[in-house]
Amino acid sequence: MKKKILLVGESWTSTSTHIKGFDQFATATWHNGATGFLAALADSEYEITHMTAHDAPVSFPLTLARLQEWDAIILSDIGANTLLLHPDTWLKSQRTANRLTLIHDYVAAGGSLMMIGGYYSFQGINGGARYRNTAVEKVLPVRCLAWDDRIETPEGIYPDIKEPHAVFTDITGDWPWLLGYNEVEMHPEGKLLATVAGTQHPLVAVREYQQGRSLVWTSDMSAHWLPEEFAAWPGYRQLWVNCLDWLTGKA
Repeated sequence: MKKKILLVGESWTSTSTHIKGFDQFATATWHNGATGFLAALADSEYEITHMTAHDAPVSFPLTLARLQEWDAIILSDIGANTLLLHPDTWLKSQRTANRLTLIHDYVAAGGSLMMIGGYYSFQGINGGARYRNTAVEKVLPVRCLAWDDRIETPEGIYPDIKEPHAVFTDITGDWPWLLGYNEVEMHPEGKLLATVAGTQHPLVAVREYQQGRSLVWTSDMSAHWLPEEFAAWPGYRQLWVNCLDWLTGKA
């Protein structure tokens, strides 16, 4: 039986205003950044459900029991506000569960969490992801900075593997380049597996937290920080399979 993984985030809506002399009109487009990830793992031992960012305020579980239906949860490019502000709280001033606390309790009780980098991961653009000093940060192998943590590297950067680990099983040859990442600091109880070459900035780190596990990949799963060359690399699929294997105790 395939293990059940909940991927949350990795989607967005863009609006544009087109000005043609005196006249103007607006358009809106919706984007799914998880397409390549989902395709790469479609034939794996994991059944991945993608909960888009606009669905998460209503659909993300409000109880620990519901969270525990999943073998692992992935947060990718989705800010803390989306999970904190259920419409009943935002629109009706009603009390609802703190879903950041629920994620903490889920990991503490034996669940697994992966956070993947992006403009709304860790602390994020303009500090807007807001995971610093939250219950989610408490379970991670890293700590978020207090400011906009994006490092843009249009020239390309490379992983520097620090020690062998199950996360790197069957990944051979040179890694492709990446175009950016979130800068974070190691938690004293975290284990650093890879840095951004030429820096001490964590790229991959893991942690055993109480009964559960957490893992971070501080770059992206897709554009723009993760280019087509990385997504086409055979190690792309293997990396995610290895991460899920470790998180769910298969490695």
